[in-house]
Amino acid sequence: MSNKESLHRRRKIVSSLTTTITAVCAFFAIAVLLIILSYIFVRGIASINLQFLVDTPKPVGEGGGIGNAIVGSVLMTLLACVIGLPIGIGAGVYLAEFGENLFGKTVRFLADTLIGVPSIIVGIFIYTLVVLPMGRQSGLAGGLALAIIMIPIVARTTEEMIRLVPDSMREAALALGAPQWRVTWNIVLPAASTGITTGAMLAIARISGETAPLLFTALNSRFYNYFYDQPMASLTVQIYNYATGPFDVEHKMAWAATLILITLILAINILVRFLTRKRF
Repeated sequence: MSNKESLHRRRKIVSSLTTTITAVCAFFAIAVLLIILSYIFVRGIASINLQFLVDTPKPVGEGGGIGNAIVGSVLMTLLACVIGLPIGIGAGVYLAEFGENLFGKTVRFLADTLIGVPSIIVGIFIYTLVVLPMGRQSGLAGGLALAIIMIPIVARTTEEMIRLVPDSMREAALALGAPQWRVTWNIVLPAASTGITTGAMLAIARISGETAPLLFTALNSRFYNYFYDQPMASLTVQIYNYATGPFDVEHKMAWAATLILITLILAINILVRFLTRKRF
């Protein structure tokens, strides 16, 4: 056998081995996800009914549900999106288009640092900045904490998606006499919209599962509350309260609430994937 044939065979073996290893890793990752989802489904589905979805927590043995927690989570997530998405997207556009100076590099470094900061630190910060002056926990404080967690994720994702837009598109628009702001608004952002939306959904999924900052900021409420200046329930905190309770019925309700939370996150991601599917 010649050296050339031997080299070719070794390359085929290495290629096959690498492909097999990566396939096994991919299968393992999917299997872990499916096992977790299946386990949550099996443990939680038996406790889900209409009363559970619309009722409020009650003493043990009298039923109860998570209706107020669902509403509270939605309200605080909406507030976080209203605050965090515009700021995060705007920061990402600046970093991608004009961020090669000292200020841009500083913002990029701080965003990367903030992504790695434990969420409980954000909760303590908002507790000191908002809760103590107000004299009570509130949905406003909870929404602000979630917005701070969201901003750096959206900013860095937006920057990376905009950098993927070919420079030829910008150059063509500039050559036609379009100002820089119009090129960014009418050319760059639409081209990167799918990636930006995906990044926004990742940020929403991240904050939807946060518990620690809400314990400091929004606390909890056993009733429906639609006012941001009052303590507000959330799914994650309600799951925590049920899971740490001493009764088995509370543990079953915790699994059911977990299933609801996972289902909502999956539904949001599937909907966004459908709405942002590639059209051109």
